[in-house]
Amino acid sequence: MDNHWEHFEHGADIGVRGLGATKAAAFEQAALALTAVITDPPRVVPVSTVHIRCTAQDDELLLVEWLNALIYEMAVRRMLFGHFHVALDGTRLEAQATGEPVSVQRHQPAVEIKGATYTALRVAPSDGGWLAQTVVDV
Repeated sequence: MDNHWEHFEHGADIGVRGLGATKAAAFEQAALALTAVITDPPRVVPVSTVHIRCTAQDDELLLVEWLNALIYEMAVRRMLFGHFHVALDGTRLEAQATGEPVSVQRHQPAVEIKGATYTALRVAPSDGGWLAQTVVDV
């Protein structure tokens, strides 16, 4: 399976889906889908790295924790992230998110994401790889 991300329709909100050869790659792709709700990920220059750690009771809740940690870091640091490295150990996640401060002119942010939800939440094997998806509130 090729690593990639996509969006899916869900009422007034937006579904983010990551697909990858590994569960960690699917989490990375879900993070790229999150960024793509705001701006085109290739516009984000890898200037500085933020380290993120999360734990949860299961894979689905870990995905929500991961995405909400990214949303929090984007808000408080006024940054966008376009490059991710995720390492998973059971239900613990350690990651690096690399990006830069928001430039309204260059990034042209479309919306502000309020949070990842439990709607359509799924982390599971899929077509020889992994799927990680949820809906984000915009």
